[in-house]
Amino acid sequence: MKKIYLLAFAIGAFTFSANAQIINDDMEGYTPGPVHEDHWSSWSGAAGPEDIVATTDQAFSGSQSGYISDNGVQDAMLLLGNQNSGTYEVSWYMYVPGGKTGYYNFQEDEDTGASGGIWAINVHFNLDNLAPGTGYVVDDANPANIVATFSYPENFWFQIKHVIDVDADTVVMSIDGTEIYNGPFYSGGNLGGVDFFSIDANNQYYVDDVLYKTATAGVEDFAAGSFSVYPNPVKDLLTISTKTAVDNVTVYDVLGKVVLSQQPGVISPKVDMSGLASGAYMVQVTIGNATKTVKVLK
Repeated sequence: MKKIYLLAFAIGAFTFSANAQIINDDMEGYTPGPVHEDHWSSWSGAAGPEDIVATTDQAFSGSQSGYISDNGVQDAMLLLGNQNSGTYEVSWYMYVPGGKTGYYNFQEDEDTGASGGIWAINVHFNLDNLAPGTGYVVDDANPANIVATFSYPENFWFQIKHVIDVDADTVVMSIDGTEIYNGPFYSGGNLGGVDFFSIDANNQYYVDDVLYKTATAGVEDFAAGSFSVYPNPVKDLLTISTKTAVDNVTVYDVLGKVVLSQQPGVISPKVDMSGLASGAYMVQVTIGNATKTVKVLK
């Protein structure tokens, strides 16, 4: 399924407000090449070289993702509906190759021409090509002011999530369930879109499984002491010790390739890693809206 829009009705136990637009885009339904439709636009608003590119070179799920290259031209916009009240969650999976640069920012208005391009937070990966594997959150009101730094796994897919309280003009950011920034959003109380920009000649990153939904304030997380994996190193069975049911377990090799994936739906599941070669693996565990990733040796 390429994308789903849901407007003001309840599904199961979840109820969305009347102004909510839900985007769930796994990038699978697009013809490889530039994408300019539905919630994908560009800085200029015109279809062309600024658009995000659907590619089969990398994918977190399925066979496609969105690509922002090193050409300095791509300036793709993910349109979020110009919200001026409420709390929203915006997340996606991201892959930044080793030593490469990445960048995105939030805009106050979907129409960058109308707003003159008014930014909220700016997020850099490998800023100025000086710190691979390190990211920075920048206050747009004062671009020299780095308000947070964080680490991210190069050559691995990771989930980056933003819970944005538009009324308070704050954001809580996390990577794979670990909080990396909690503070001002610098948007003036408006949520327009996300700008994925090719910031320099070293820029290269991929985006997949984009999710945009209404949310309650705060970020769900694993309770302290409620999550562990053993044995590590593992020979055959890896036990994931939890107090609640695990929704998804994904195992990646050192190249970021998915080598195991399962949806156990039980407390403290076991993962059979006997068929994997000796080496290092990243095991990503998802419970509800929270995700943790741990390194496991075999």
